Amino acid sequence: MSSEPVTKTESCGLRLAVRSETRFAAVGLIVVGVFLVSMWGAALWAVRAQRDSLGEAQAAQLRVTGAVLAQSAEVMLAAGEVSSLRRILSETAQEAGLSRCRIVLPGGQVIADSSPANITMAELPAKWPSGAPASAPQGPRSPLVFHLVVPQRGSATLEMAGPAESSAAAYWLTQAGIGAICVVALLVLMVLYRRVRTGLRGICAVREALLARDGGQTSLAALEVNPEWGPEARAWNDMLNCEDARQKHAAMEKTRETLHARAGACDRLAVACDALSQGLILVEKNLHATYANSAAALLLQAKREDIIQAAAISSFLKDERLVTAVRAAASNGHTQRRTIVEVQRNGSAGAGVLRFIVRPVRRDDSGVAMIVIEDVTQQRAAEAARHAFVAQATHELRTPLTNIRLYTEMALDEGQKDAAVLKNCLNVINQETFRLDRTVGDVLSIAEIEAGTMSVRRDDVRLEEVFPELQADYAAQAAEKQIQLQFHLPPKLPVIKGDREKVRLALHNLLGNALKYTPSGGQVNLTVKVEPGRLVVDVADTGIGMNDEDREHIFEKFYRAKDPRVGKITGSGLGLAIAREVVRLHGGDITVESELNRGSTFTLVLPIAEEAA
Repeated sequence: MSSEPVTKTESCGLRLAVRSETRFAAVGLIVVGVFLVSMWGAALWAVRAQRDSLGEAQAAQLRVTGAVLAQSAEVMLAAGEVSSLRRILSETAQEAGLSRCRIVLPGGQVIADSSPANITMAELPAKWPSGAPASAPQGPRSPLVFHLVVPQRGSATLEMAGPAESSAAAYWLTQAGIGAICVVALLVLMVLYRRVRTGLRGICAVREALLARDGGQTSLAALEVNPEWGPEARAWNDMLNCEDARQKHAAMEKTRETLHARAGACDRLAVACDALSQGLILVEKNLHATYANSAAALLLQAKREDIIQAAAISSFLKDERLVTAVRAAASNGHTQRRTIVEVQRNGSAGAGVLRFIVRPVRRDDSGVAMIVIEDVTQQRAAEAARHAFVAQATHELRTPLTNIRLYTEMALDEGQKDAAVLKNCLNVINQETFRLDRTVGDVLSIAEIEAGTMSVRRDDVRLEEVFPELQADYAAQAAEKQIQLQFHLPPKLPVIKGDREKVRLALHNLLGNALKYTPSGGQVNLTVKVEPGRLVVDVADTGIGMNDEDREHIFEKFYRAKDPRVGKITGSGLGLAIAREVVRLHGGDITVESELNRGSTFTLVLPIAEEAA
């Protein structure tokens, strides 16, 4: 226990240090060799990548130049401007550094070339036979070929070839840079090696301890090294002590966490499933539900406890197709085939459509089926509204186009003889054009609303001009239907800030709807009131009105009232949605009051400045 064990330990440490230093030197040489080989490979790759990138850029530029030149060549050949075409080919070849740029006729005659000596046909014929372009030579540097179609003349071929491939000398700067990096890196490696070698004694001792530990040695006393061999040795001993304490603490924590995880896993899973917006039910082979989340109970209009306690889930599904699908999925747990069933729902919560997705859950002990429930009522309603809009929009576009075509033919046939007929035809064409423009404008406005790109241009809107124009626009329609149209305007109308055309659009949609859904002999009143800070416009009619259900959805896109009388009147279901969006962009709103068979009153409110009021 005196000096003999210490002497043996030091002697062993010295031998290990010398042997490890020799190995370290060998490793250093290997690292240098690998570094040099890697840098050589990197240099080759960099040069090749640079050459490929340059080639791709030249090819892309050549394709773009060829496409533009082909369009110009077709126009010039059609116009017979051969001299201008030859000059353009020569200038393009010179600017782009092309080795070939020429136009060849199907017979092989060269009509234009960047090198005039290669031209074989001096004059462009008035017409030449069309045919397939002459096959260009194939190869890595093959020219690009563009087929030209010259109206009233024939076809031709534009051939273009890029400049010759750059020589390896063009990349000397990259190679020189990589070489300089290699030299600097080698110098840095040498300096690092000299600095690291001084600390090899303690590092090598730590290395031997690591090898011993890798060999299965776990004793703390056997793995410790002499602390006098440097800071690395002392740090190694401190790390061993910390690792031993950490392992003991980790073992205790792992045991504690395992117990807590087993207790809380089921609760966390249940909370996550309850957060789903879709309903989720697990059904055993006997159709008994073992789990149902809150969404499933809500969609099935039942309590979760009743679903789980019921003898069979079939009492809540009430659809034979769905019950059959659940039974098949629960009976065959080895297939992943899913079944989708949509069921019409009728209950206290209202009518709707539920989508049931049934699929088996693989388990080793028994079959389990999983039912996912989604409420697709709004999706189906939106699809039906879109389909109805497409059909209605088709009619709205086809009808004015047909009228325009018919009255145009009438004007051409009879208008020269009878001025009254011509005037009537032009009036009808003008009205139908206005109708077509409004339909297309509605579609574009809805597209802007859905994309969130609709905006307003703030400018002065002179209402004393807007309302007379509005009255003039609809006077003829009101007279035709024998509807009494009255405007009640204050003596002085303010000037508001907004988009004049969009404000007119909103007023047009409200007044147009009032006239459209008011039968002959009815009355439509437009009343304007100026109140502090706002402008109020009431559009009241004595039309067919609407019930409470339709009034709740009347401002939705594509929605039309379910009244059979509405279905007989053409409309897209977009006007009110556009009007409300326009008014809201101006900081106002539109509301409605209506009574079935008595009429409706739409109220438009726009903000105005106090000084304007």
